[in-house]
Amino acid sequence: MVVAIGADHGGLYLKNTLRDFLKGLGHEVYDLGTDSEEPADYPDFAMAVSQEVILKKAERGILICGSGVGICVAANKFPGIRAATCHDTFSAHQGVEDDNVNVLCLGARVIGTELAKDIVKVWISAVFSGAERHKRRLAKIEKIEKEFLK
Repeated sequence: MVVAIGADHGGLYLKNTLRDFLKGLGHEVYDLGTDSEEPADYPDFAMAVSQEVILKKAERGILICGSGVGICVAANKFPGIRAATCHDTFSAHQGVEDDNVNVLCLGARVIGTELAKDIVKVWISAVFSGAERHKRRLAKIEKIEKEFLK
């Protein structure tokens, strides 16, 4: 799978760790920064990763900031992005299976490296169920995006 990954300065270490972890699992990873501990604004990385997913250059994206919240809020502003902050494996797989989450957000100051790896491994292997009720709900989200982006 092709995965775009990005983080602000608060998520730099975890981003680098997860980038290498994903490569070790055989995935192609686009690292969109940051590459420095200098303060960086999370919306910039949310935009970079979201664009890769929207343009189908990456199948999924991973975003990391200190809490996982701000970067998730920013990513969800992009049409077609279904981002979720997940700090447990249940939310990670359920988010894909039911809600077709295409961007995983993590808080580097909330979870440790090993849990982050577990979450990513479960999330990356999860598949959207395609159940009618889930497709119906996603269609309603798409309608909201279209209506309010006029």
